[in-house]
Amino acid sequence: MKKHAAIGEAARITGVKAPTIRYYEQIGLLPPPPRTDANRRHYSTNDLRRLSFIRHARELGFEVEAIRTLLTLQDAPDQPCKEADAIARARLAEVEHRIARLTALKVELSHMIACDGHGGIRQCRVIESLADESHDHGRLD
Repeated sequence: MKKHAAIGEAARITGVKAPTIRYYEQIGLLPPPPRTDANRRHYSTNDLRRLSFIRHARELGFEVEAIRTLLTLQDAPDQPCKEADAIARARLAEVEHRIARLTALKVELSHMIACDGHGGIRQCRVIESLADESHDHGRLD
């Protein structure tokens, strides 16, 4: 990884867009980098690693506050990993819940389209199912 990078290069290296990098600085996930005489941001190797960490955590769906906590834990490597593990387990539970809801949605959609499609609208399972107000239709909370 390059030793120092301007914001555009930091964006290219880490896969985090420049406006997002500025946002991460604004909310405190990334410390403000030193600036050049021309007032340009100057990101260090550690900044680039931190940005990559944040990007990866966001890709896994961690919320900003969870990432903030994980970054704090990363900065204290001698701590036990109990808290980081709890954060990851909570995220996994959210993913499993979403998968269960999506699976239910898939089953319902499969039942809706199980007819041959040649009957009239009065017998159409798609219309009938969508009109059923008593069903949550696999709503994702």
